[in-house]
Amino acid sequence: MRRKVMVLLLIVLALFSLTGLAAEKKLTVISGWSGQEMDAFMPVLREFEKETGIRVDYQIYRAEDLAVLLPAQFDSKTAPADVIFMWAWFVNKQAQSGHVLEMTGLLNESDFVPGILDAVKSGGKLWGGPYTGKIKPGFWYRKSFFKQHGLAVPTTWDEFVDLCARIKKIPGVRAPIASGNGVGWPLSDVAEHFIATFGGPAMTHDLIAGKMSWTDAQVRAIFESRLVPLLKAGYFSEPIEWTMAADLWWAGDYALYFMGSWITGMVKDPTDLGVFTLPGARGLVFATDYAFVPAYTKYPAEARKLLAFLATRGQTLQVAAGGHIATYTGAPLDAYPPVDREIAALLKGVEALPDLDDTIGGEWQPAFWDQLKLLWVSPARVGEVLETLQRKAGK
Repeated sequence: MRRKVMVLLLIVLALFSLTGLAAEKKLTVISGWSGQEMDAFMPVLREFEKETGIRVDYQIYRAEDLAVLLPAQFDSKTAPADVIFMWAWFVNKQAQSGHVLEMTGLLNESDFVPGILDAVKSGGKLWGGPYTGKIKPGFWYRKSFFKQHGLAVPTTWDEFVDLCARIKKIPGVRAPIASGNGVGWPLSDVAEHFIATFGGPAMTHDLIAGKMSWTDAQVRAIFESRLVPLLKAGYFSEPIEWTMAADLWWAGDYALYFMGSWITGMVKDPTDLGVFTLPGARGLVFATDYAFVPAYTKYPAEARKLLAFLATRGQTLQVAAGGHIATYTGAPLDAYPPVDREIAALLKGVEALPDLDDTIGGEWQPAFWDQLKLLWVSPARVGEVLETLQRKAGK
């Protein structure tokens, strides 16, 4: 009898232990979102916790830092998180080395914007999942500022240049256009928009594929005839940390700000926002945030479940916060704030383009950022900048 009691006691203790271990399961998610972007993302993770009972911690790491940190950790068979947001090219590269869990069959491809999963596919297999995307539509302005100063949205290149000249004469305005800067990526968005407008989508694709040189006469003409004259005229500010630049622009120190659609979630009154592309734009960058599960997660089933949630229902929750456009077609239009519905409309009649520097990636990406910062402060060195970009592209 005593022996039976002991056996039952051991069984109960074992079950209690297993239950305790299950309750202690906790996933970690890493992305580069901080501040208001993080605040808008956290409710999505909290909803996953509520639905599944799986705890989720969130950590902030910039993609640029992860590019250095992760390979070293993966080589030692460890990972700092269970779900990591990272550039698509990086995910595919690490998958080839066996550091990424396969996601084939986890998502229904027909539920997403056509082609959106292709960026995290290689060898016929799926290695990650898409989250929301951000359209980089053009130059943002405050409607109240334009009304106060009698300004109008330009419809031609000459009107755009004239608008910049008029804004520069407004008392209290430091420069017509705020130049956001971080490690250089906001400047790259501006350059890519000029390329897509005056070179067309084909030039963007050819530069990504290496079919066109950065020193090609057509590319050089865009920089020398369109962008450099604006820089020399002082129509762009000096590079400013991008969130600080957003605050200064909103306060009226600058009139225009080239930024992605996430800016709608960063301002006090999104209804006062207006945006326009460069006149004649034929393509807009639709940059998607991708996530993957490292092969070294302790909880592969739970991590896959979180990735699937983020790629589907999580997107509907995220777009409601503003500043995001769903890649999941199941997200209803009425989930969006009104200003984001207007942004989505800008894609009509133009080609959705991949983010040039994120797609090329590798060592070329930081070189692009650095060279654009040089161009912004020394526009006369445009020839040197383009030659450096081409030299880096050949490596």
